[in-house]
Amino acid sequence: MTYRINEIFETLQGEGTFTGVPSIFIRLQGCPVGCPWCDTQHTWDVKQEDQVSVATMMAKSEATSEWAEMSSADIVELIKQRGYRAKHVVITGGEPAMYDLRELGEVLEAQGMRLQIETSGTYELLITAGTWVTVSPKLDMPGGYLVRSDCLSRADEIKHPIAMQKHIDALDRLLQGQKLKSDVVICLQPISQRPRATELAMKTCIERNWRLSVQMHKYLNIE
Repeated sequence: MTYRINEIFETLQGEGTFTGVPSIFIRLQGCPVGCPWCDTQHTWDVKQEDQVSVATMMAKSEATSEWAEMSSADIVELIKQRGYRAKHVVITGGEPAMYDLRELGEVLEAQGMRLQIETSGTYELLITAGTWVTVSPKLDMPGGYLVRSDCLSRADEIKHPIAMQKHIDALDRLLQGQKLKSDVVICLQPISQRPRATELAMKTCIERNWRLSVQMHKYLNIE
């Protein structure tokens, strides 16, 4: 099995439960959900003319839609060659759940790594049992995809981007009647760090004992 990789890099996780944890990000190409505020819109389309070599993909100095095809073994070898030391691997996109990630997860876990997937919850999750699932539910997006109940029930963390009260109300409607894990972490993440959204998220998190996710990497100006 091979994967279309937009980029692989080592940095700090900037969002959610693992904020501040050294992490290897594997960004997969392709996403049909169409979130208007998405900061990785270059990962949406999978075009054959954008396929490049692994060396070219890794040499990119800016965000582009270029991707390279890699196997699980290729990814492990690249991590070793680059000398990455992080043991936390974040599989993101795009929409990573478009791919069957079980083989990749098993190979990485065999190397002593912990996996996290960041997904919109709109595709069936084909992952290892040990993968930490972060569902960032995307509601009423242009792509018309629905958030799946099986994704919500598997979620270890639900991280919801908000700008206004209506976004919190929409999350409440989504979660009503859902069977969630008893220890699921619910995070509110202000869209684009807008002051009003941040104030609303802080207020709601305090009232409900939820968690604030502030996209630390954007404040630090790191990838």
